[in-house]
Amino acid sequence: MKRKAEKTTAFIVETVAPIFNKNGYAATSISDITKATGLTKGAIYGNFKNKEELAIASFKFMVKSLMKDLVKHMDKSDSPIGKLLLISDFYRNYYMYTNKMGGCPILNIGVDANNQNSLLLEKVRTIIQRIQDQLATIIEDGIEIGEISTEVNAMHSAKRIDTMIQGAIFMAYTMDDDFYIQDTMNQIDNMIHNELSA
Repeated sequence: MKRKAEKTTAFIVETVAPIFNKNGYAATSISDITKATGLTKGAIYGNFKNKEELAIASFKFMVKSLMKDLVKHMDKSDSPIGKLLLISDFYRNYYMYTNKMGGCPILNIGVDANNQNSLLLEKVRTIIQRIQDQLATIIEDGIEIGEISTEVNAMHSAKRIDTMIQGAIFMAYTMDDDFYIQDTMNQIDNMIHNELSA
């Protein structure tokens, strides 16, 4: 059972996360936060020592929610190749999925924090590294059981897949056109079948 203070903290994060994601760190003011939550400035700072701490908590919340859904989708298969194909399948619906949260949190916060907030940027880099490590582990598992070619460099392929996904998301949002995601997921599927499969 959550205590009242924990419930308030969770409420603030859940309410403010889409605002930070859409507007960015610098463009989100404390008045935006108080207006959205209906809480006073004192109540906000009673739960978070500063805006940066709240922005980091909001980013972590968005990414945790996103990763939970991705992992749930990947769990539909026990096969490493199956999991890789389910990743591209998940991202086929990503444009609509992330629209309601104000865009892709990894891309939005990464671009926003790059020149403005080194601590927030470090959190984004950590998440990207974690995603690439998990992709590489799936590929290594595939090599181990003979599903994926032994010629494949797991980390290089993981970085390539992640780069293709992030680039497609950037183009889809910039051009307001889902084509970039759909076409890139087709390319990733081809890569899985023709370059990775043993």
